[in-house]
Amino acid sequence: MIVWFVFIGLVLVFLALDLGVFHQKAREISSKEAGIWTAIWVSISFLFSGFLFQIYQNGWVANPTHLKPDVASLKFLSGYLIELSLSVDNIFVMAIIFTAFKIPKKYQHRVLFWGILGAILFRGLLIGAGVVLLHQLSWMIYVFAGFLIYTALKMLFQKEEGDFNPKKSILYRWIRKLFPITRQLDGDHFWVKRRHIRAATPLFVALILIEVMDIVFALDSVPAILSITSDPFLVFTSNIFAILGLRSLYFFLANMLEKFAYLEYSLIAILLFVGIKMCVASFFVMEEWVSLAFIAVSLLTGILYSLYKTSTNN
Repeated sequence: MIVWFVFIGLVLVFLALDLGVFHQKAREISSKEAGIWTAIWVSISFLFSGFLFQIYQNGWVANPTHLKPDVASLKFLSGYLIELSLSVDNIFVMAIIFTAFKIPKKYQHRVLFWGILGAILFRGLLIGAGVVLLHQLSWMIYVFAGFLIYTALKMLFQKEEGDFNPKKSILYRWIRKLFPITRQLDGDHFWVKRRHIRAATPLFVALILIEVMDIVFALDSVPAILSITSDPFLVFTSNIFAILGLRSLYFFLANMLEKFAYLEYSLIAILLFVGIKMCVASFFVMEEWVSLAFIAVSLLTGILYSLYKTSTNN
C-alpha cells in the first residue's frame, strides 16, 4: 500500500505545482511548449515502466495475477499506449466544446486542470469496479470484449454524423435547468454574481461537459486496458500517466487534428485486437511483446499514413 500512497502523493504534488507555480497566471500554451511537455510525459511514462520492474521484482506492491517483473513493465506500456491512443477522440471533443463556448486558449488550461482531478477520481472508481467484476464474474471478460468489438465495428461502418453541438446536447439543457448561466466570461472564474444571483460562467459549463465526456470515453478505455491486465496498480498507473499527459497532448494536437484523420483506423484496429484477445485469452496465451508491438505499429502506421496523405493533398 505504501507504493500506492507514494504514487498518488507524487501526482497530487505535481498537480499542485502545475497550477500554483507553472501556470499561476492564465496564459496561452504554445504548440512548442505543449510539444515539449508531451515529450516529457511520454519519457517519464517509459522510465516508470523500468521502475515497475524493480517494484514487482522486490514485491513492493501486491501482485494478484503473479506477473513477472518484465511482463509487468510490458503490460504497463501496452496499457499506456492504448489509453494514449484512445485520448485522440477525447481531444477532438474537447476542441469542439471550447469552440462552442468561445473559451480563450489562455483559460483552457485551467478547465483541463480541474477536469483532470475529476478524471482521476472517476477513472479510479471505474477501474476498481471493472477489476472486481473480472475477479468475481469471470464471464464479464466476454462482455467487455464484445463491447470493444462492437465499438470498433461501429466506428468502422457508421456513416459520417453531423457535427456535435454541445449547446444542443441534453446535458447542456439539464445544466441550464439547475442554475443560471452567463453568456460572458469573467476572467478565469467558474462562478460570478449577477444582481445578487450566483451564476455559472461558460468556463464552468465547459468543465462539466468535458468531465461527463471523459466518463463516456472511459467506458471504452477501461475495458481496453483490462484486456491487457487486471492488475489494479498497472491499470491505474497507466491510466493516470495517460490522463496527466492529456493536457499537453491537447494543446499540441488541437490545431492540427485534421492532419491525423487516419489515426481513427489505428484505434479501430487496436480495439478489435484487444477485444479478440480477450475472447481467446482462456485457451490461447499471447506473448506480451506481441501485444505491445501490434499497438505500437498500429499507431505509427496511422500517424505516418495521415501525414503522408496530408502532404500529398497540399
